[in-house]
Amino acid sequence: MHAEAARELCLSFAGAYEDYPFGPEIAVYKVRSAASVGSAVEGKMFAAMRPDVQPPSISLKCEPALAVRLRAVHPEITGAWHMNKKHWNAVRLDGELTDDAVRDMIEDSYDLVVASLPKGQREALGWAGLAR
Repeated sequence: MHAEAARELCLSFAGAYEDYPFGPEIAVYKVRSAASVGSAVEGKMFAAMRPDVQPPSISLKCEPALAVRLRAVHPEITGAWHMNKKHWNAVRLDGELTDDAVRDMIEDSYDLVVASLPKGQREALGWAGLAR
């Protein structure tokens, strides 16, 4: 998956938006509920990407046990730089991983973050819950 496709996927989720809190070179994808739009409530980050770095990579939230397994199997997945490596993976977008694999990781990251929101915010997003 190339960086623009990853960006489009991140922005396709309910309540997702792009922000640049760390400067213009790092796109951060956050989620906020419809109830918090227009308020001072900040969204919660589910992905971060430096699309202009070659090869691009995207940092994604991950369940700790799965994060370790993914890193052990895929050299394209490492602990995310400047993030809690227990919960965040960096995924290199160089074509080695299938688009489906990257899509699954992005969706899982979004789901983990939305699952941590208060019930009312989850409902406002129309989120059905984690399929586990």
